Amino acid sequence: MKLKIIGLIAGIAVLLGGAVVYVASARTGGVTVNAVPVNTGQTLALAPANLFFRNLADGPDHGKLAAVPAGEPGGARNVGDLSCDRFAAARGTAICLRLKPDSLPPLTDMIVLDANLKEVHRETLPGTPSRARVSPSGRIVNWTLFVTGDSYAATGFSTRTGLYNLDTQRLTKSVETLPIFVDGKRYFASDVNFWGITFAADGNRFYLTMSSKGKTYLIEADHKSYHGDAIARNVECPSLSPDGRRIAYKQKVATGKWRLAVLDLATRKVTNPPDDRLLDDQPVWRDNTTLLYPLRAADGSTDIWSVGLTKPPTLLIRHATSPSLGGGQAP
Repeated sequence: MKLKIIGLIAGIAVLLGGAVVYVASARTGGVTVNAVPVNTGQTLALAPANLFFRNLADGPDHGKLAAVPAGEPGGARNVGDLSCDRFAAARGTAICLRLKPDSLPPLTDMIVLDANLKEVHRETLPGTPSRARVSPSGRIVNWTLFVTGDSYAATGFSTRTGLYNLDTQRLTKSVETLPIFVDGKRYFASDVNFWGITFAADGNRFYLTMSSKGKTYLIEADHKSYHGDAIARNVECPSLSPDGRRIAYKQKVATGKWRLAVLDLATRKVTNPPDDRLLDDQPVWRDNTTLLYPLRAADGSTDIWSVGLTKPPTLLIRHATSPSLGGGQAP
């Protein structure tokens, strides 16, 4: 009986601790046993030839930032010492979101990095990591954190999306005050949520998801004038192509289920790349015709895939997530 009581107490402790641990592990697919060639303890730096990702290979480097040559994604991965739950980079700037261990309520460190992946700024914000991006200019970083809930499939979740401008050092902890217009009229609602920002090359125009009353909208926003207009529906986690012509996104096909879709901004035509598998992430454009995205495999692991607008999908990197190209040099 005494042993049973001890076991029961231990089990309860594990369940309580799992509430926070789940948030970090749920997005990785869990630890997987595999044989991936790895060069550990590497000095990583942002470069156009590098494809970065969060390493999910089994071992002590699980969860650390890694890179492979963009032209040889199946080669040995170089793993550095930086641990991130979300990572993104562009033009000599990177952002790393890292859940603070044992923080209740959950807190996340938002870390801005230079081209050598050295820290230049840090903020501690409430919530757990969800999305991260850097504007093509490299001068604005943005993020989305779950404040309540841990999945876009959950009901009652709440997100907080913010910006940090490296030039002005201005921190916008939340874009909830962004004035939104739907069908030409100012929109007001108490349940509005924003997430998944993507910036245009000019560093001013940006797109993001707004949800309210069971609907999701693609918002086209102006950073300087600070207002946004709803231009499409059923668009989540948008990603603007390098040429600014298309938005890749999650298209809801059922409750808690999405597939990859692409919106042509000029014609408003929606097409689906030839991969109908379900995903829950913000896609990344490798170029103007190719997308990168992580997918959960049947065994629970997560891999990075590539698909063309008309070409079939290809497995790119096993046991990895949060893909990001190294970007150009700092301006």
